[in-house]
Amino acid sequence: MESLISIIPLLALFYFFSKLGTCSNAMKFDLNDEVSHTITVDMKGRGDFRTVQEAIDSIPSNNAWWIRIQLNNGLYFEKVLIPEDKPYIILEGHPKYLTAIEFGDFGSVSKSPTFTLLADNFVARNILFKNSYDHLIKVDPNNRRTTWAVAAKIVGDKASFYHCGFISLQDTLWDAKGRHYFYDCDVRGAIDFIWGNGQSIYEKCQIMSLSKLIGTTGYITAQGREGPDETTGFVFKDCYVCGSGTAFLGRAYRDYSRVLFSGTYMENVITPEGWSLWTPPQIQHADVITFSEANCRGPGADTSRRIWWEKKLSDEEVINLTNTASFIDQDGWLGKQPRALS
Repeated sequence: MESLISIIPLLALFYFFSKLGTCSNAMKFDLNDEVSHTITVDMKGRGDFRTVQEAIDSIPSNNAWWIRIQLNNGLYFEKVLIPEDKPYIILEGHPKYLTAIEFGDFGSVSKSPTFTLLADNFVARNILFKNSYDHLIKVDPNNRRTTWAVAAKIVGDKASFYHCGFISLQDTLWDAKGRHYFYDCDVRGAIDFIWGNGQSIYEKCQIMSLSKLIGTTGYITAQGREGPDETTGFVFKDCYVCGSGTAFLGRAYRDYSRVLFSGTYMENVITPEGWSLWTPPQIQHADVITFSEANCRGPGADTSRRIWWEKKLSDEEVINLTNTASFIDQDGWLGKQPRALS
């Protein structure tokens, strides 16, 4: 399987990753007093283990103390699974040099993820998660088709990601279930590349459409809220939307889909309509879909030609959704994770 690095030059990836780690407003972890011990992974054998999965497997089931898995920089070509019975893991890459977990599985949305998180209480920092399958489409003489190729599947509750990257084309980041916080992350894809029924805030993240690679308009989100009483939804706060090729901000994966872009700068990559349906019959109850924009800027943020059923939320509703404490952190779980210092 040819690496994604063959499509995105190695130096560009190093630049992208170093920018994530050096943002002037980025959070930094002080872990010394809050981690029981550190496991080092080095593919050249200069650590405790050579693979990420070996390090995870070494942690006892039902662990109740924070354990840091420190990855030395490099490309770890493997699939990684953190099972439900292994909570309290910190997965940390090098702060300056590229640390990536990559694989190229495809064709099954449930089996293709490069990284799968099933456990609660998780922190990732300075890691690039990628699925390289779809990025080979343009160089494949057999014209392989775009299909499910998930970079990361997040099911566990109380998971946070700082300065991380997620790259694929279709279904890149499966934000499936639970409360999640993404800070200063980079998410790239073309079709439904942030999807699922998670309850998540994306703050100061870069969202990049790669739809030019597939030759048609793409979709950024496909949120799966299924009922009016569900508290789930995707909130993009002070983000940056860019890319090559046009994309919808989202389409309604389920009938009560909820997505808000707030304070976000959008380059000229967003379709005038802004939003779409999953199936035509959804138009009969489009009033229960919550697709909204608030205080966004840039050429892609012109709402004059948006679909008629885009919601105009009140200031109070926007504040409740964009406030970390009220939307995802009601029980203070973020503060109970290894502390983050500005």
